[in-house]
Amino acid sequence: MGLSDKIDNQAEEAKGKVKEGVGRATDDEQLEAEGKVDQASGNLKQAGEKVKDAFKS
Repeated sequence: MGLSDKIDNQAEEAKGKVKEGVGRATDDEQLEAEGKVDQASGNLKQAGEKVKDAFKS
């Protein structure tokens, strides 16, 4: 996994956590849901990169 990809994926996950927290604090269900989607997307991308790395070895 490239370092920049890893950083981008972790940033997306962190952004999702912030969105989820703000949505929960403000009772904004849509923002909370968007945060969860962003987190899942970041996690999925990280998993995909790990699979790619496994096949490179």
